[in-house]
Amino acid sequence: MTLTKVAAFAGSNPVITWLTASFCLLTAFTFLILAHFKPIGKRGSKTRLPPGPQGLPLVGNLFDIARCVQDPDHTFLTSLSQYGEMATVHLGSKTWIFLNSSRVIHEIFNKRSAVTNGRGELPISSGIISRDERSVLSHVDKWTEKRRVMHSLLSGTALKTYGDFQELESNQMMANYIKEPQRWYHHHFRYANSVMLRITYGEKLPMGEKDLEDLNYVQAMFLKTLGTSVVDWFPDLAKLPRFLQVWRPYWNKLGDKTYDVYSTWWLPIKRRIADGTAPPSFVRDVLLNESTKFTGSDQSAMYLAMVLIEAGSGTTKETLNIMVMAAICHPDKFRKARAELDRVCGPNAERMPMLADMEELKYVCALAKELLRWKPIFRFATEHVATADVEFEGYYFPAGVAFVINGICAANDWEDPKEFKPERYLDGHETDALHGNWQFGGGRRVCVGYRLGFRSIILNVARLIYCFDYAANGEFDSRIIEGVGAEEPFPAKVSVRSKAHEELISQEARKQDTSGM
Repeated sequence: MTLTKVAAFAGSNPVITWLTASFCLLTAFTFLILAHFKPIGKRGSKTRLPPGPQGLPLVGNLFDIARCVQDPDHTFLTSLSQYGEMATVHLGSKTWIFLNSSRVIHEIFNKRSAVTNGRGELPISSGIISRDERSVLSHVDKWTEKRRVMHSLLSGTALKTYGDFQELESNQMMANYIKEPQRWYHHHFRYANSVMLRITYGEKLPMGEKDLEDLNYVQAMFLKTLGTSVVDWFPDLAKLPRFLQVWRPYWNKLGDKTYDVYSTWWLPIKRRIADGTAPPSFVRDVLLNESTKFTGSDQSAMYLAMVLIEAGSGTTKETLNIMVMAAICHPDKFRKARAELDRVCGPNAERMPMLADMEELKYVCALAKELLRWKPIFRFATEHVATADVEFEGYYFPAGVAFVINGICAANDWEDPKEFKPERYLDGHETDALHGNWQFGGGRRVCVGYRLGFRSIILNVARLIYCFDYAANGEFDSRIIEGVGAEEPFPAKVSVRSKAHEELISQEARKQDTSGM
């Protein structure tokens, strides 16, 4: 049949005409979608990117990334090392360059930080849920002012003042261990949150357990939503007319819940500052102090304060949980750290380890860094988007391409990576949180409180190893650490080391109660 006859037949048959028109429209629409949502890394003729895995049309490797969360073997992230020190992965309309070695992370994040400190468009996680106020996700223009204010956390004076808070809250955690050893994981969670609340607001946990659980809930839900919305991978969908954005009611509920929970904590401290009864704190003395001249809104100040608590508590809590697993799985390393503690603090519970002991506790500090490497908390960190074109070792990355630390490959970028070996960090930089460790990020976007966070980890790792013994309390998979807040991450049995250590803990708790702290 000739084309003329086919056309004549189609024109005389309404069904065929409708099917033909529909097919043509669908084809045109598909091509339009594919062109409009083409990954940023495939749009320029000058672009030269590293090799990477072949993805599916339109979605790229989104399904591979989604499976990462439930994969204890980190199969996809580990596989990216086959492409070299960098691997290109297209995810929806975004292009991520996974950095698989410490060398390229340092080159891209630290040496080129002036143009690799941007953030991508996240209409759900950063927009609806966070009301565009979470500093960790903010674009450079909104982030710079918040970073300026938070920079005070890095000063020596702040480390001394807040170090006192860390030791006091650690005393409470140790006492809680004695009272309820079966809730060891909850004590980690409570310490991590309460010490950051004390630093931020200047007082011990000012709210009830229900408020603390609500705070943990919105923190956990925010982390779970990162990367789970199609709209965050195809941000142009947020430009559709509002009535077509059918996803908004669902995410608005979480955004409103977050705002309400944050307000519950924020409003009381504002009232106390206004009436002159607020204790010294980051909020009173820095954020809302007139001399600081913070230019953000009240909402911006609230989110900055609450995100400081959120970011500062998560890593500490998770690392202490990992320490318990390491104590069970690698008791020889645990005993070696304890021997060092006994040498410094006495084998018969003479005194509690303090932050001032850090320089003498080289092995304990190395063990803390190994915990961060052994079980990376952040399998891949928040994207660093190039704000200008970047040329590096024969590659050309256009502005808009994102660089991401591959936490799994970076952790494996060592000799004998599968071994738990604190000795690898006995290199003269034991107390430097960033040396040989990327769990706090890098470049200008490095976690502003990394020194505070690392000191919290070292302090409590030292005290727990000094005073408690750990054993398995049932079978568990050492590849998996589960649990959010109130859930046990794996079955562990805790027992105090001796009566002398129990008395030391009680003595420190009594001194704290007597002082009114």
